[in-house]
Amino acid sequence: MTPRQPDEPRTLAALLVPDILELLESSPDAVAAETEEMHPADLADVAEAIPEHLLPLFFRSLPGDRAASVLEYLDEELRTTLLEEMEAGQAATLVAAMQPDERADVLEELDEDHADDILEAIPEAARRETEALLEYAPESAGGLMTTQFVSIPDAETVEVALARVRAIAREGKREAMNTVYATDANGVLSGVLSLRELLAAPEGARVSDVAWSEVRSVIATADREEVARMVTEYDLVAVPVIDAHRRLLGVVTVDDVIDAIQEEQTEDVQKLGGMEALDDPYMQSGFLALLRKRAGWLSVLFVGELFTASAMGWFEGELQRAAILTLFIPLIISSGGNSGSQATSLIIRALALGEVTLRDWWRVVARELGSGLALGSILGVLGVIRVIIWQQLHTRGVTLGGLPMGYDYGPHYVLVAFTVGTALVGVVTFGTLAGSMLPFLLRRVGFDPASASAPFVATLVDVTGLVIYFTVALAILRGTLL
Repeated sequence: MTPRQPDEPRTLAALLVPDILELLESSPDAVAAETEEMHPADLADVAEAIPEHLLPLFFRSLPGDRAASVLEYLDEELRTTLLEEMEAGQAATLVAAMQPDERADVLEELDEDHADDILEAIPEAARRETEALLEYAPESAGGLMTTQFVSIPDAETVEVALARVRAIAREGKREAMNTVYATDANGVLSGVLSLRELLAAPEGARVSDVAWSEVRSVIATADREEVARMVTEYDLVAVPVIDAHRRLLGVVTVDDVIDAIQEEQTEDVQKLGGMEALDDPYMQSGFLALLRKRAGWLSVLFVGELFTASAMGWFEGELQRAAILTLFIPLIISSGGNSGSQATSLIIRALALGEVTLRDWWRVVARELGSGLALGSILGVLGVIRVIIWQQLHTRGVTLGGLPMGYDYGPHYVLVAFTVGTALVGVVTFGTLAGSMLPFLLRRVGFDPASASAPFVATLVDVTGLVIYFTVALAILRGTLL
């Protein structure tokens, strides 16, 4: 279920909580009747607003299926606390009534020993179903899928298929009832059709005659990004999940895809900020966990910045002879870092959306080389104009509010301007190329491209930018300032 923001208004819950508390104290059995028209999400808001010690009583007052639905919408931290304080048998009754994929997610949140106890207390069929789902990585298609879907043999007639669909619907809730999947005698996915298409099919026709044979599916081990791409590209409401032999295992519904996209984007944003992705929401992450996630990359970036000091030390003599060069160091390295951050952000997103692949690296190099040269030239021209204008303001003694304007760059100010402009072209071009290639390199060695974060690129370009800047200065200013 998609988590709600903690600061969202919950007017309905606020109004109902006093009445619910009164019912829990006087007649708990009446809670179910009083709340039967409420959406489970709204009832979860009520549960989150009542005292924690009353939660077990509140859930006992609801019918099993209803309590399980509310539990699916409950805040993860509160849900974990509630289930861990319950006896295994009582918790198993609630968990067993949940949707299979939600059930597996809940058990993964709990203490391992308590989760095992709950799993043992769940009815055998549900236990086998849950254990099968728990074998898949949480971020894979298998970890997202539900086994609550509708499938029918493709050899059956439409009339028999409709009867089977009705029987399945009467057995209990199914997450993916709007789509019917056709399978052959070995359980291999062979077609797909909507309920409307099944109802509109001619009498006596076989399912294989009316089902679409071009079925878009994903293998169970596929990453959730692949599932999201499939839903987005083909406008699907559910994606069938298959094994290596194309046997139908389950489906990933669009609501789970939305959750996966939100989690993936959250991870990418955190990585782009120069840290490891958090395992839990920010307010639910412990202080030490936050430090651990942030300190590692900060330390790496700090070590990287030490090379910046080394680069400046290498050119110490030149800096002493031409101290004016130090004025432009922030300008040079920030321009390179900014251009690199732009490039890495563009390529990371393009890789995530499948717009480019590893084989497209040379095309990206060609595009970004041209972009880097053009952007560097634009900034270079601005840098040259800035030096010349400041020198002219100083020469003419222009003041503002009694304060002198401009700066004296000396008799060789034109060479200084040309040095700044040329260095900007080189640094921005290098930053753009480095920022665009780092995601490809990380993807090639098996890391998440989002790790090529803006701070990491900026640190790399800081060092190389200084080297480029002082090398250009030595070439242009030798014999004058140097």
